[in-house]
Amino acid sequence: MFELRAGLKAGAIGVAGAVACTALVACGSDGPDTGGKAGKKSPGAQEEGTAAVRTAYDRTAEAETARMTLKTRTTAEGKTVSVNGEGVIDLADGDSEMTLTAEGQKIEQRVIDGTVYQKVPEAQQANVPGNKPWIKIDLKKAAQQNGGGSGGATQVNDPAETAGFAKGVTDKDVKKIGTEKVDGTNTTRYRVTIDIDKLAGPGDRAKAEQLKKQLGPTLPMDVWLDDDGRIRRQQMDMRMKAPDGSGAGGPQKADVRTVIEYSDFGTELEADPPAAGQTADMTGKAQR
Repeated sequence: MFELRAGLKAGAIGVAGAVACTALVACGSDGPDTGGKAGKKSPGAQEEGTAAVRTAYDRTAEAETARMTLKTRTTAEGKTVSVNGEGVIDLADGDSEMTLTAEGQKIEQRVIDGTVYQKVPEAQQANVPGNKPWIKIDLKKAAQQNGGGSGGATQVNDPAETAGFAKGVTDKDVKKIGTEKVDGTNTTRYRVTIDIDKLAGPGDRAKAEQLKKQLGPTLPMDVWLDDDGRIRRQQMDMRMKAPDGSGAGGPQKADVRTVIEYSDFGTELEADPPAAGQTADMTGKAQR
């Protein structure tokens, strides 16, 4: 794992949970794409934008908690699956409580200490060992069992991991697109190109190379920052390849869009794991 800030985990751990729901290789989202071309910037303005993006994750985490919405869309082998989610996250330790809507079904999801818990729809409980109403997936263990392969791409969708993207940002990588309203809040939108090679420390080179095989050498990302320098919206568009091109019987490639929005900073969160007797551990199946 890259050396990153510990907070802001839950947003795209929710994405990882949505992966389990939709059975595709990754999650993306159908978010606003108002686009636009950035005009020429003076060196001072460009450096100011770069500094704003680099500090945005720390400033967001200082709020401790927030309400979050998640919109995802994945297209693979001609099939598109969308997942929407809303809930509250702890920006310091990554715990969250969300409701996901996937293919017409609502799914309650909690993330506690890096483990995803999902309440299984009653009609599907017969497919769960012991007919348990909850399943759990230990994301870190699943990534380790998979040799870090698919885990690398999952980390890109994890806001805790993307906090380290500041390492890959230089002045030429940031463009100010303009100002927009996000949920009624004034924001400034920046388009960032992340150099994957710049993310890894000396001990993470192998994971960086694996990530490049899945995503390519660079990663495009847009962020919308409010007047306090906090992230209000983050959008990533990726074309992902299966680890080592194998696909493990699934899609070889997937087009992914992920959009996460934050609001109501400081809102209260109470997230507890379900009772152990009501939970089936599906980490092994998720890894396969």
